[in-house]
Amino acid sequence: MKAPIKNVIFVKKILADGELCKKCAQVNQRLLEDDLFDSIDQIIIADERAPESEGLRLAQQYNVDRAPFFIVEREDGNTEVYDIYLKFKKAVAKSDAQAQETTADLIDLIDQHPELDYI
Repeated sequence: MKAPIKNVIFVKKILADGELCKKCAQVNQRLLEDDLFDSIDQIIIADERAPESEGLRLAQQYNVDRAPFFIVEREDGNTEVYDIYLKFKKAVAKSDAQAQETTADLIDLIDQHPELDYI
């Protein structure tokens, strides 16, 4: 089982003409439709007009050659990079399900042991 997600970075690309790339706009819309936008901690721009932009630096650091992409940092220090939205969605959904399962287990444990109390 993978460690819980600590941080999610969404890297979008601004084209040389100043427009958001078409795929980035589509993925942004999908995040909203799939109710996953709240799982994004940071949005960083890879700006073709500014080679020193943080998004382009991250793309180079993680050897990513297409946008948009997601950087998922886990609590155990591991980092995963997704440049395909459906793979990202699956990873985040699975992590959310694990977190909900853990919370439900804790609630059951407290219900079974009234001597335990919340901290």
